[in-house]
Amino acid sequence: MSRIKRWLNMHGKEFNADGTLKDEVRQQKLFRGSDPGAIDSYARRCKAEYDEWKRLDETDPEPWPVYTAYDFFTAEEKRQFNPDGSLNPKYVQEALDKGISEGWLEEMERRKKFEVDNYNRVSEKHAEQGINFGAWQMRGRIGNSTTYVQRRQQMEQDLRNFEDVDSLPFDKDTVF
Repeated sequence: MSRIKRWLNMHGKEFNADGTLKDEVRQQKLFRGSDPGAIDSYARRCKAEYDEWKRLDETDPEPWPVYTAYDFFTAEEKRQFNPDGSLNPKYVQEALDKGISEGWLEEMERRKKFEVDNYNRVSEKHAEQGINFGAWQMRGRIGNSTTYVQRRQQMEQDLRNFEDVDSLPFDKDTVF
């Protein structure tokens, strides 16, 4: 998503698509008693920011990695489901052989398809606002995994320092 699109999402009520202050906004500000020089200064600063963001879009576009709902499936879900949320025929046969009902398999598929459709809707809505939903979700997952490692390392240190067990982030018997 372009920086300009994000800028317009933030300032679009006051500014035109070319980054200039809307005439009716100028008139409202004058009517409220704002100083004309202050209005012009505000309009110039915002237009300069707009022009800089536009230049950056043209010379150094931001990367926009595309993630699908499938990228967030667990390993087991990837074995069971196709990227669109439908059940993998091989998995269906395995499940039926194990005695899992067809009704339950249909329900699993219905739920996963709903999850995939929901991810796609949310991703599309966020993209309209200049937000890469998939990248945001992925950063959260990566952040959670590094946080876990850091908390675990801190817990190991706390145990070596004989800290009170109640103050530890995890149960010491389940971590080590």
